Amino acid sequence: MNGVFITGSNTEVGKTTVAIEIIKHLNKIRLVKVRKPVETNCDLVDGSYIPKDAIALKEACNSNEPLNIVCPHCFTLEASPEEASANIGKALSLDDLVQACNKQVGDSFVLVEGAGGIYSPIAERSLNSDLAVFLQLPVIIVVRDELGAISQGLLAIEAAKKNNLKIVCLVLNEIHTNTLSNKESLVGYTDVPILPFSKGNLEFFYSEIERLI
Repeated sequence: MNGVFITGSNTEVGKTTVAIEIIKHLNKIRLVKVRKPVETNCDLVDGSYIPKDAIALKEACNSNEPLNIVCPHCFTLEASPEEASANIGKALSLDDLVQACNKQVGDSFVLVEGAGGIYSPIAERSLNSDLAVFLQLPVIIVVRDELGAISQGLLAIEAAKKNNLKIVCLVLNEIHTNTLSNKESLVGYTDVPILPFSKGNLEFFYSEIERLI
């Protein structure tokens, strides 16, 4: 598979927001497909699941693919996919997710978004890191640019390296404006490229992503 796996240091770090901007930019120069193999906290409307992140990713790449190809495994419980699937008596295996990510991708560049952090459970007895390993994809790690980001970022990098995953970069997502020096500090502790991300200043991010992927 040709592509990249988007993960984070934790949940609610802005993986989907960052992924959308990567898709929108890469779409200008190559064919991009997205896979969000599993999503929890989905609304159930008239018998159909509404996976909000998967829909946003699909719209970002102007995909005509059916939503159930982009995101085939949906659950209403706001929990890890492992817990959410067990809650309804469904066995969700790592193999289920690997198959979902590889389905109908062909030679496209595939952006796969995980669920939660790099060590969050994503299937029965399986973590996000396990899925990235099986897909043999390099990872982009998203971390909230906040107090504690240095520790969170370095722990996520260590987890990826422990699993022999290639790291494209670590993205510092500035959700709230701050005067912290997390980028400068992280550069002193790792050789992984550190990219600042802010919706108000994306040109540098675009150019670096294009160079690194």
